[in-house]
Parts: sequence; C-alpha cells; structure tokens
Amino acid sequence: MPHLTAHVPEDKLAGNESELVTAFTEAIVGVYGEWARDLATVHLSGVPAGRFAQGGKPVDTIVSLVMGVRAAAFDRPDAPEIMASLAAALTDATTAVLGEDLRPGTTVELVPSPQEHTFVAGAPAP
Repeated sequence: MPHLTAHVPEDKLAGNESELVTAFTEAIVGVYGEWARDLATVHLSGVPAGRFAQGGKPVDTIVSLVMGVRAAAFDRPDAPEIMASLAAALTDATTAVLGEDLRPGTTVELVPSPQEHTFVAGAPAP
C-alpha cells in the first residue's frame, strides 16, 4: 500500500492540488502497476513561506516526498531499479506540475515499512 506525503511550498501547491495528486498517483502506478491505483494514498502538505530552509536560509524551492514502501520490496533482487524508478517518477511528477525549477530541491525518501507495522481501519493490512 503506497502512502506518499508531499511537503510542498504553499505558494506552489495552491491551485495545483488535483493535478499533483493525479501526477503522483500515475507515477506510482507507472512503477508498481495498475493494481496499486486504488491503494495509492497521497497526502499533500503545504509549507508556509519561510518554513523550508537550506544552509540556514529560507528557500521556496524545496519539495520533500516521503513514501512508505513495504519493507519486503527492499529485499527483491530488482530493488535498486524499483527504488530508482520510484524516485525518478515522483520527481518527474513534481516538476511536470510545479515546474522544473524545483527539480534540484526535490528529495524522495523511501521508508521501509514491515507488513506487521501497517494497519488499515485498525486491522493488519493484507
């Protein structure tokens, strides 16, 4: 169950929410396959101006994407390719909607989640 949280400068996010959700969902489906469409969860978090900083200075060119991935995916022989594909697809989705100027500041963190740590509606996820 792919869960993506995108931290985006509020001024870049405003008005682009629907298009960004679609782009992120398509990026996830493009890597995982059609089965993931109904399971892909996207959370958009707008970051007010001055709340992203780099080198001790406020910037508005950072996007932080954090995606929960089943831990077993990291044990597959093709894991490096899958993870690289996810990072590239999510970065491309970000820049396609919000602009190429955000590419250098877009980070993707893929966080492994053991199956026994994932719950839906209070019950272990299938």
